[in-house]
Amino acid sequence: MGITNSVNKKAKTETETGLGTNSNSNGGRFFNKDGSPNIEMRGIPLLERLNLYHTLLSLPKWKFMAIIVFSFIAMNLIFAGIYLMIGMDHLNGMVAITPAQKFGEAFFFSAQTFTTVGYGRINPIGFAASFAAALEALVGLLSFALITGLLYGRFARPKAYINYSTNALFVPFRGGVAFMMRMVPYTKNYLVNVEAKLTMSMQVVEDGIQKNKFFQLALDISKATTMISNWTLVHIINEESPFYNLTKEDIESSKAEVLVFVQGFDESFSNTVISRTSYTYEEFVYGAKFLPMYHPNAENTGTIINLNRLDAYEVTELPIKM
Repeated sequence: MGITNSVNKKAKTETETGLGTNSNSNGGRFFNKDGSPNIEMRGIPLLERLNLYHTLLSLPKWKFMAIIVFSFIAMNLIFAGIYLMIGMDHLNGMVAITPAQKFGEAFFFSAQTFTTVGYGRINPIGFAASFAAALEALVGLLSFALITGLLYGRFARPKAYINYSTNALFVPFRGGVAFMMRMVPYTKNYLVNVEAKLTMSMQVVEDGIQKNKFFQLALDISKATTMISNWTLVHIINEESPFYNLTKEDIESSKAEVLVFVQGFDESFSNTVISRTSYTYEEFVYGAKFLPMYHPNAENTGTIINLNRLDAYEVTELPIKM
């Protein structure tokens, strides 16, 4: 059940999140750790909601390459079957004897035609075989043009190369408590004019009805001129914070989730990039502080950032009980 009167009335609420206020209409977290919405689309025919271009751009690399290899093999199997239906006597230069060898010859002739390699030992004879070979060459050219475009699109697609800490911490800070998470760029695509925003969702009982309420989490520093190192986002828990006077049990019963939105201008892409993630109450750590990620090099002429220490923290006592 959600909490009732424990929520700080001074906390600034979000009015337009697009996530809905009826807590019975959604299940689980709003966003996955990778920033993708935790939503499954149903009720519309697959072909109408399928954006093939976006899907192929967004697929993991191994799935994208598997689709290319599978499509290449499938297309050549189809055309090899067409050549067999036309008749092997319409392919001049065949040396195969057994049916399996003939199919293999037809398959590799199809692959050579599809890629417009054409080694020359086998060539089509007659209108049917020549037409099939010409059609396959056209399909091959179009296919490779599409694949080239997709490869370039995946390669050149703007992306915010940011990793986030696994946990968000409640940390002793300036004599009180602050809520913190850490992020770091993991390539040399440095961002400028970076801005971060935190929104917290909680299930709250109002007038006997359980609702989702969204609150802005004010950051101690919300904008940075450039982001070349790790950045710890700090929300100070004071009289205006929705965390104010809440206990660990209150936070867990409200199924709190903190949504993180980061945007900045990428100098390499010359484009604005956006990154998202979220932390649920199960990923909060009470009484801890992050350990440093960077230190001077041996010559004291530069700085080394250890990306594998992004999640490193040590347990500490909070000045107040939560």
